[in-house]
Amino acid sequence: MGSSTSGRIRAVLFDRDGTLVVDVPYNGDPDLVRPMPGAKAVLDSLRDRGIATGVVSNQSGIARGLISEADVSAVNARVEELLGPFDVWEICPHSDQDNCECRKPAPGMVHSACRRLGIDESSTALIGDIGADVRAAAAAGATGVLVPTPVTRAEEVRAAPLVARDLAHAVALLGES
Repeated sequence: MGSSTSGRIRAVLFDRDGTLVVDVPYNGDPDLVRPMPGAKAVLDSLRDRGIATGVVSNQSGIARGLISEADVSAVNARVEELLGPFDVWEICPHSDQDNCECRKPAPGMVHSACRRLGIDESSTALIGDIGADVRAAAAAGATGVLVPTPVTRAEEVRAAPLVARDLAHAVALLGES
């Protein structure tokens, strides 16, 4: 793929935890939000070029009773304060057992974000740190880019069509840098 996608990407969606911000499992505390290195510069660069940005995030802690929707909203507000503005937010509050259409790797959040942005999935990319992110992108007809972290499984890296060393490299792979 690489540079063949150049010029067609109109929106970049990001996973939240482990991609835009340091992953704190089931974080309900805005004070614990720490941006990933380079995240703000990458986002600002996309915005400067008129590319829409959004967040698509599984938040199963809500379904599990570990955090509330208000907790997630407070954390998201802090992410927005540090890294925003984002054009769209999509949150899945369900657990694996709910079999919903929104929880990644299902494509529901990508479809919804694209619908809300008025942008076709084929002109959208999703950048994330686990295989579910890349599979959600593929299922929706978007371009997926994996930015591995220490929690990313080796088989997820092998299966991903595009793998980047960091967020800037992920955007470069899209032909947008």
